[in-house]
Amino acid sequence: MATAVLMPKQGQTVESCIIVEWKKRPGDSVAEGEILCEVETDKAVLEVPSPTAGTLLARFFNAGDDVPVLTAIAAIGAAGEDARALRPANASTFVPDVIAPPTPPPTPPPAEKSTSTTLGTDVSTPPPPPTFGISPRARGLAEREAVDTAALQGSGPGGRILERDVQAALSEQPKFSPVAKAMVAAGEFVAPAQGSGPGGRVMARDLTPPAPPAPTPPAVAPMQGGHEDIEEIPVRGVRKVIAERMLASLHTTAQLTMHSSADARTLQQLRKRLKASDPALGLQGVTINDLILFVVTRVLLQHPILNATFGDNLIRQYGTVHLGFAVDTPRGLLVPVIRHAEQMSLRGLAQATKSLAAGAQDGSLAPDDLTGGTFTVTNLGSLGVDSFTPILNPPQVAILGVSSIQIKPVEVDEQLEFIPHIGLSLTINHQVVDGAPGARFLQALGQGLRDLDLLLAI
Repeated sequence: MATAVLMPKQGQTVESCIIVEWKKRPGDSVAEGEILCEVETDKAVLEVPSPTAGTLLARFFNAGDDVPVLTAIAAIGAAGEDARALRPANASTFVPDVIAPPTPPPTPPPAEKSTSTTLGTDVSTPPPPPTFGISPRARGLAEREAVDTAALQGSGPGGRILERDVQAALSEQPKFSPVAKAMVAAGEFVAPAQGSGPGGRVMARDLTPPAPPAPTPPAVAPMQGGHEDIEEIPVRGVRKVIAERMLASLHTTAQLTMHSSADARTLQQLRKRLKASDPALGLQGVTINDLILFVVTRVLLQHPILNATFGDNLIRQYGTVHLGFAVDTPRGLLVPVIRHAEQMSLRGLAQATKSLAAGAQDGSLAPDDLTGGTFTVTNLGSLGVDSFTPILNPPQVAILGVSSIQIKPVEVDEQLEFIPHIGLSLTINHQVVDGAPGARFLQALGQGLRDLDLLLAI
């Protein structure tokens, strides 16, 4: 009996995954645990292994499709089994022809000798190679989907084109809505390679009239620097999720940002001492960002209104700090969460930060490692940013932006001194947090950074 391959459930908050790439095609033999495809959540790229050994009978979705978790995405079984019963109602592909066990190609009959001779020597004339054509199901699918079979390489006996060969060709073409398909078939519109519908489906709104033939330009000498190089990048996967969430954050919250700065001398001095400390202590790798995160965890406990989430007209304040911190990765912005950060020592917090950041970079974090935060810190100081406006990470009600350290003139005892200050920007959801509590948090944070050595002693 064929076995369904389910889209795995990744954490408590992931409802669907996008199929990034199939590693196996229908008809391929697979071993138990062998990787069938890669899928992408809004947080990580994961591999889907085969639950059993056998033959990949069918793939029910194409690369790029967004599939709900626990949905059958493929079927594994013995060659010759029918997998149609496992096909989900929302599948985007046809179930291929029943995949039969491989059979050796037929042996051509022995060549007949020709009756003609040349210079008294018999000449054997081999018959022309047999033509196996295309199966009826493959021909019907190719006609319905307007697939040119002349360019296909058949995988059946003797090169016969089967339905799965037509489906493989279709998987490399853009999918169309019924209206868009009819408009393209009429020859009045041109379809892009990627549409704006689900899974990249080409919709009617994506079609454009064919461009008129360009007039032949007069011959002119080439101009230096006149070449225009444009790269079009589809917005999908993690980038698409980030785009949607950033827009939703601005549309659904009343965001207010306050800018401040704090004396950074203690930060710089302590970082210098830690860098020069005994390697056995494990403190040489502690960064200024680790020191800031440490102070944030201690100050937040004194300002619980900022260590909170808001949703369904309910404010939830937390007695523990699940601290999110922004990480720039090749796949986009990710926010790992350090759980119970207020209970960690400076060294423990620094180690947790490095481990989670490395996992975010290589895509090995579990989805639960990127959810459940109660407050977020994003640091652009290392990139030389003087000030910026961080965007809330809903349902959290506050986010702290950290900027670079700059020399600031300060009056001390009626004397002007130039003291290094670190930039701080706090964005709050004004639906929940008023300006004064936010300002008091910034004030307390600045005091904590100045007195960091005292916080370490608590």
